[in-house]
Amino acid sequence: MKKNETGLSKTKLRSSYITLVVSVSLVLFLLGILGLVLINAKGLSDYFRESLSFWVMLDDNAKEADIRLLQKDLDAKSYVKSTEYVSKDEAAAKMKEELGEDFISFLGDNPLPPSIDVYLVSEYTSPDSVAKIEKYILEYPFVKEVYYQESLLYLINENVNKISLFLLVISLFLFLIALTIINNTIRLSIYSRRFLIRTMQLVGATRAFIRRPFILQSVFHGFLAALISMLLLMGLLYLIEKEFFLMFTFESTYLLMLLGIAIIVTGILINIVSTYFSVNRYLSISEDKLYY
Repeated sequence: MKKNETGLSKTKLRSSYITLVVSVSLVLFLLGILGLVLINAKGLSDYFRESLSFWVMLDDNAKEADIRLLQKDLDAKSYVKSTEYVSKDEAAAKMKEELGEDFISFLGDNPLPPSIDVYLVSEYTSPDSVAKIEKYILEYPFVKEVYYQESLLYLINENVNKISLFLLVISLFLFLIALTIINNTIRLSIYSRRFLIRTMQLVGATRAFIRRPFILQSVFHGFLAALISMLLLMGLLYLIEKEFFLMFTFESTYLLMLLGIAIIVTGILINIVSTYFSVNRYLSISEDKLYY
């Protein structure tokens, strides 16, 4: 009879451990998904910002050597991602394709000037930065005008800032929820072993000695839960890149590694802190309250 009770107790304890690990891994998985969204949101915002270009309109009589010198100067700048020279003939061909008719034969001449399309690095696409770059380019005597869609530039930067703030608030909110869920799960796990803690106290074990096995076990459970959540995230990444490759890509191995490390550290730290306070609670509680 005693063996059956012992076996039943071990089964319940094992079931409690499994429930704890699964619960923590699912919470970490949700936090990992949020991390993936944040990583991809940064990439998407950079993509939209860097897809904006401004046009450097040049004089018709500008020399080819001067134009190439300006283009080489811009390419050497840290804030410029790339440049593209568009000659008068290329500009006319593009316009003809967009309009669907030959406007040159109607006008009798090609009125389009040669230009350089400039694409900036995302960090320099704010209106203030673009205004400084515009001022620098206009110092070249053969530059007629620098044109960019100022209203669109303001709109993209404003929306990116709003979205970033919204994601930050959501991240903090979900992290607090995750912290609460994990803490409650661990407290329930420690609650099921409160009599064991009391027994260890009665035989003279110190607080540090009693806490040690619980802390070590929580480290193992946190690490195991983090590994499970990372496997789930890898499966999710595979499905996303397979089904929606054109919409989502996760090419930054460095950021993904940081996300994995953050998940492991978060899982272990939350487990340790929650276990520490939960065990301390039952170390200080009176014997009468153990039955409630």
